[in-house]
Amino acid sequence: MNASADLLKELRIDRTSPPPPESRRGLWVTLAVIAVVLVAAIAGWWLFGREAATEVRTTPAVAIGGAGGSRATSVLDASGYVVARRIATVSAKVTGRVREVLIEEGQRVEAGDVMARLDPVDADAQQALARSQLEAARSQISSIQAQLTEAESNAQRLTALAGQQLVSKAQHDQAIAQRDALRAQLLTARRNATVASEQVDIADIGVDNTIVRAPFGGVVIAKAAQPGEIISPLSAGGGYTRTGIGTIVDMDSLEVEVDVNEAFIGRVQPGMPVEVTLNAYPDWKIPADVIAIIPAADRGKATVKVRIGFKEKDPRIVPDMGARVSFLEQVQPEQADAAPIGVLVPGDSVVEREGLQVAFVVSDDTARQRAVQVGRTLGDDLEVTGGLSAGDRVVLSPPDTLADGAKVNVVEDTDN
Repeated sequence: MNASADLLKELRIDRTSPPPPESRRGLWVTLAVIAVVLVAAIAGWWLFGREAATEVRTTPAVAIGGAGGSRATSVLDASGYVVARRIATVSAKVTGRVREVLIEEGQRVEAGDVMARLDPVDADAQQALARSQLEAARSQISSIQAQLTEAESNAQRLTALAGQQLVSKAQHDQAIAQRDALRAQLLTARRNATVASEQVDIADIGVDNTIVRAPFGGVVIAKAAQPGEIISPLSAGGGYTRTGIGTIVDMDSLEVEVDVNEAFIGRVQPGMPVEVTLNAYPDWKIPADVIAIIPAADRGKATVKVRIGFKEKDPRIVPDMGARVSFLEQVQPEQADAAPIGVLVPGDSVVEREGLQVAFVVSDDTARQRAVQVGRTLGDDLEVTGGLSAGDRVVLSPPDTLADGAKVNVVEDTDN
């Protein structure tokens, strides 16, 4: 019995002893779940919040008019491109294999500088042949001259003897005929020598034609051939023959060509002052003037071409650059302050909202709506006289869902 009682006592729960310590495993699991949820929430906001931003394209507003207290105001604005009046793709006058090319893109060359050399084997052979023929013609002249000297002496002696009737008349006539024949042969030989000399000059030109020289001073903008290639002044049509060594541009001949709507061409006059702004340097105003108005219209575009000349040269100006020109009209000093000051923006950047003409300006990835005052329509652009400043980046073709303060994502920058 005592043994059974002792066993029962051992199985009894001791309620007076302190409880065992709680496990921390559940706490760590809870903290891990909370961290995962927070990371997922942040990632979702980063991904889906950015996708929710409206994708837009922007362009800068360009200043026009009499800004800065200028004494001239723009009467017309147009777009065009920088072109070179003197540009040439230089080739050789003969067909041949290129031996060496001495130019690189961006290199400055002067008139007469050697750009390339062709293999002169054929030209050298022709030159050597022409010189040999010249030497042969000169040797023939010497031989005939010696024979003629002897024939003249013989004819003179026989003439004296014939007067004394010591020789027959036939012998005398034969000596005279031989002398005259040699004189004719000498004249022919001398003419042949002259022809041979001219052939040598032609052969020398042929050798010189294997050397390609710059026709005028300028900058190399393209290198078209490499050593070992065949070059010809005429296109072979097969694609294996080059037609030029390189292209040279005379940077002093750069100007701007613009197409002016024929409805506004009456505002443009030769010699009129112009302000040119290159798309690559929107803050650089280049003084220029109208060189000429081409007296022909493009019936397809209803435009007239106008040539604009730069008043100052600068290495930053290169061919095919986009440019915007403002044709200026001189105003009186008292009218300068009243001259309209504004900016030029694409026409599709101004829309109507609630009866107002507005534009959206992007700043810090946020679109801000601004009411604007619109002036003249200049081609595809609009003159904005109020509400925008030069340099403001306006949204192109803003969607109907775009609202003031909306987040935007600029996907394309058109300021190029």
